[in-house]
Amino acid sequence: MQLDHATIVAPECEAMKRFFVDVAGMTLGARPPFGVGGYWLYLGGRPVVHLIASRAASDAHQASTRIDHLALRVDGVEEWEALLGRLHRHGTAYQLAEVPLTGELQLFVQLAPAVVVEFVTTRA
Repeated sequence: MQLDHATIVAPECEAMKRFFVDVAGMTLGARPPFGVGGYWLYLGGRPVVHLIASRAASDAHQASTRIDHLALRVDGVEEWEALLGRLHRHGTAYQLAEVPLTGELQLFVQLAPAVVVEFVTTRA
């Protein structure tokens, strides 16, 4: 397993995009059509920072800038199945999703009210 990306949610992510591109030297790259605004910023050909525009500026939780989650990449079916087994053995609740266009599988575990860990893998 390896760190895949960090996701930052912000009410206005343009300034963050400019910082990561103009100062940190990342490049703006392709992003699946998730239905909410945002950007994927790349280093070494990989999308390592995901910026998501907050949906409702009137909602204090949605309007605050925060690191939403960190994602760990799981390589291979065997490692994915082992992860699922550990989650089931420990009674850990999770949600599954699929990335639009790429078909990658995502598994989200909420550790605390504002702490989410995503596991992502390429569908075999």
